Amino acid sequence: MEFQFSEKVSHLQASAIREILKYSADPAVISLAAGSPAPEALPTKQLEEISKEILAEEPSIAFQYGVTEGYTPLRDEVKKILADKGVYNPEYDEVIITSGAQQANELSAKVLCNEGDVLLAESPSFIGSLNAFKSYHVDLKGVTLESDGINIEELEARLKEGGVKLVYLIPNFQNPTGNTMSWEKRVKAFELCKKYGAVILEDNPYGDLRFAGEDIKCIKTLDTEGSVIYSGTFSKILAPGIRVGYVCAHKDIIQKIVVCKQVADVHSTMWSQMLAYRFLNKYDLAEHLVSLRKVYKHKTELMLGEIAKNFSSKIEYTKPQGGLFIWCTLPEGVTTQQMLDFCTKAVKEYKVAIVPGTAFEIHEDDPTRSFRLNFSTPTDENIVKGIGILGKLSKEMFGE
Repeated sequence: MEFQFSEKVSHLQASAIREILKYSADPAVISLAAGSPAPEALPTKQLEEISKEILAEEPSIAFQYGVTEGYTPLRDEVKKILADKGVYNPEYDEVIITSGAQQANELSAKVLCNEGDVLLAESPSFIGSLNAFKSYHVDLKGVTLESDGINIEELEARLKEGGVKLVYLIPNFQNPTGNTMSWEKRVKAFELCKKYGAVILEDNPYGDLRFAGEDIKCIKTLDTEGSVIYSGTFSKILAPGIRVGYVCAHKDIIQKIVVCKQVADVHSTMWSQMLAYRFLNKYDLAEHLVSLRKVYKHKTELMLGEIAKNFSSKIEYTKPQGGLFIWCTLPEGVTTQQMLDFCTKAVKEYKVAIVPGTAFEIHEDDPTRSFRLNFSTPTDENIVKGIGILGKLSKEMFGE
């Protein structure tokens, strides 16, 4: 039977990341393509202990329906954490628990954007959010991402064109580049969006994983009237499998998100929410984050050191101060197809999986010479081995 898919989804394509990860199922493949936390950073013993407590003490709550807004103790805890960061304003903000930050971003676009509304995003940006936005037939436009964040002049030019409803930003250790937006650009972006009546969706899944440099305040801390939506997640600091994220936004926006979430999944899993809440109350979160940062600092330095030793000198790469990713750019003159050939040859012939930059472009046919590396998931041994192999390939294709 030939199916006629709806216009909302017929134009969507499978994530290039997921397609490449299929090769990673081969035990012989070294995957530098994932976006998962380091396995050794997962607090498995603590989560096992808490799970036993929940099942022994509150099984009727863990296995029952909950309210759409989320498990109240966890919501209150999230509000405290965000208030300490200057993100949550009790005068007009509210918080809802979501099934990961992916749902937080998707629901935010759903409640604000009509078909044809302009949505601006950094170029390149996170493929999961881009596909979510595309499913609502918005007019998705990219704004060039620089080493210190979005190009402000280009952002203003786009805003002046009119019709911009939402501006999607990942200020901290951006996926895929690892770049961080400067405070000056955060302030300017906020002021411009406020001036032209656009809402900012600030996605901050990696902010707690800073292992170098100084913390920079969130854009949401500038907000005095609810023009910034802030999304976060426990995926990168606890475990992605529990699927617990959250949105902090003006109560009127949250009210609409609640209704849309009821349609989507009624509520996020109660057991996962209780797990996150008990972890936050039983263990020292600050101490836990210190241990995570040590893991990621080590892995980043190891991969950067191996890149410096092995890669062609013609390849440029970012040096992130946190997060999970390094963005590599091939020499001037290299075409998108040559970049794809490099990535394909790496995984098919040399058994090293990396993600081509096309996966993160606003539009599939946008030109790019870049690819993404992940340092959090592979072992130290595989980082050394994988980068060594890529280094040989890079010199074969692009010279010393």
